[in-house]
Amino acid sequence: MSTIKKDLLVIGGGSGGVRAARVAAGHGARVMLVEEHRLGGTCVIRGCVPKKLMVYASRFAAEMQDAAGFGWEIGATRFDWGVLGAAVNREVNRLEALYGGMLERAGVEVVRDRAVFAGPHTVELARSGATIQADHILVATGAVPAGPQDIPGGQWIENSNQFFGWTTQPRRVVIQGAGYIALEFASILRLLGSEVTLVMRGAQVLRGFDGEVRAHLQAALIESGIHIVAEAELARLDRCAATGILSVHLSNGMVLTADAVLGATGRRPNTADLRLGNAGVQADARGAVVVSDQACTTAPGIYAVGDVANAAALTPIAIQDGQALADRLFGSGLLPNRSRFTPTAVFTTPEVGTVGHSEEAALAEFPRDIDVFVSRFHPMKARLSGRSGQILMKLVVHRPTDRVIGAHMVGPEAGELIQLIAAAMQAGTRKADLDATLAVHPTVAEEFVMMRQAVRRYPAP
Repeated sequence: MSTIKKDLLVIGGGSGGVRAARVAAGHGARVMLVEEHRLGGTCVIRGCVPKKLMVYASRFAAEMQDAAGFGWEIGATRFDWGVLGAAVNREVNRLEALYGGMLERAGVEVVRDRAVFAGPHTVELARSGATIQADHILVATGAVPAGPQDIPGGQWIENSNQFFGWTTQPRRVVIQGAGYIALEFASILRLLGSEVTLVMRGAQVLRGFDGEVRAHLQAALIESGIHIVAEAELARLDRCAATGILSVHLSNGMVLTADAVLGATGRRPNTADLRLGNAGVQADARGAVVVSDQACTTAPGIYAVGDVANAAALTPIAIQDGQALADRLFGSGLLPNRSRFTPTAVFTTPEVGTVGHSEEAALAEFPRDIDVFVSRFHPMKARLSGRSGQILMKLVVHRPTDRVIGAHMVGPEAGELIQLIAAAMQAGTRKADLDATLAVHPTVAEEFVMMRQAVRRYPAP
């Protein structure tokens, strides 16, 4: 079989790979993209998009309950998991087709196959046996759920990918994990009516986030009805052959009964079957491709972006890095301005939005120069709905420069609001700039420009 030659070969059809392929083709490069499964990657197929649609669905129950306080009389309601699942799948299919159409119009050749490295600039396709040579090869294969646990009955633990294939809603669910994936699924299932128990090794959720945010969110999740078992792990699962019901034995001696067990203890870079060593590409202990700040691997002409690389696993970063690489290789060659701050959101209910330094990280870097501003309050809507729970909003300020270096929120639309604060921080906003900004009243967002008195100053006076 003859060897196919390309200017750029992209392995993986997720957000980063698709963007790089499209931009490179737009610059006139001969581009092939090889994808083993579906176009769109984790975000479109089994992550951000279907998850956010399910988050929307889960919040309607509270909206209908709250309406009574505003004079609305709502009759009996019923949620249908199958209807939601079918609607989500239709939207995912639409987006996948959109990705395929964009690549086709850009002139990218898309091949549905599995690519493995045969040499420094050579890839073989596992199914067809074809050989591809390219001047530049981009690895953008994303990440996959952490492997099955080596415990008795571990085969009954389903992962986050399998969650989106559930055809019925389990009445009782045990979720293992305390990161954003575990918490988002726990929140979705609980608000849709499932009994949810979250089992986590640590004492608090969202390791690595601001401590005050973590405590506030954990209390809110418990108040929503999620049962949290801290400092425990799954030890054994037994399954009743007649009913399918699972007995979940924990390391602390507890035994839980569940209709489904979801393991959400993280994701690992999808490099196991790439044969990176054949191309001289180095991976770290997690299997992540080691890259420079320009997406270069340890092998000349081979690059990596997205969740497969040792970078923050966020879709916008993969897209930004994919475009920057294509522009640099086939376009102007100029390096783009990098974001100094990385905003992110956790789509639990209540929602979390965060950007910049946590209070703890700020103190580690500037131990004597930090002011912290915090506001907690009940939203106006709760005055008539009667719903409990407070909003948390927080700013971390570097006192010598007055720069806002951290912003955090737990509450409705936190992801939307943190995006705007991130834009201001990227532009170098000072606390004085927020103080001088006219508030839009009455809104939740106005609290970010109304916090005047620091609740904590380091060092303490």
